[in-house]
Amino acid sequence: MLEDKIILGIDPGTTVMGYGLIHIKGKKIELINFGIIQLSKLASHPDKLKRIFDRVDGIIAEFKPDEMAIEAPFFGKNVQSMLKLGRAQGVAIATALKSNIPFEEYTPRRIKQAVTGNGNASKEQVAAMLQTILNFEEMPKYLDATDALGVAVCHHFSKGIGEHNKAGGNTWSAFIKKNPERKV
Repeated sequence: MLEDKIILGIDPGTTVMGYGLIHIKGKKIELINFGIIQLSKLASHPDKLKRIFDRVDGIIAEFKPDEMAIEAPFFGKNVQSMLKLGRAQGVAIATALKSNIPFEEYTPRRIKQAVTGNGNASKEQVAAMLQTILNFEEMPKYLDATDALGVAVCHHFSKGIGEHNKAGGNTWSAFIKKNPERKV
């Protein structure tokens, strides 16, 4: 049976959040849409989270993706920034779950590796490779949009096996299967 699905990729952010949608038809990958959710003009963090929810919900309603892939936050030095980024990611995930869309997370290094073959590639290198893979002409002003496309392409190339599903996974169910005597 030929694969036919739409994947929504999300590059979480609290100033700019990128999104990208690709359509997988058999062995073909087609670009549907990509862009950003501008959050910089909103004063409070709760207002940003509401905008993320509303816009991701609208994207889901319009394009009806079958799956969502999201970039896992990388570890930074600023704890407050990490907390805010984690909340932004959580709201995007919750929005997908509200619509019963399964999601998977991918690390920045893994996304770069999947798209360019180099886990240390720059945003510009990722964008240029995606331009070749997805055949679009104009480079967006914000590379957060191409980063989100990269997450979707990585999800496809990884056959949906991200950080949650790796080799048995690091989930509670995987732990219980490996350690049945520890079950209460």
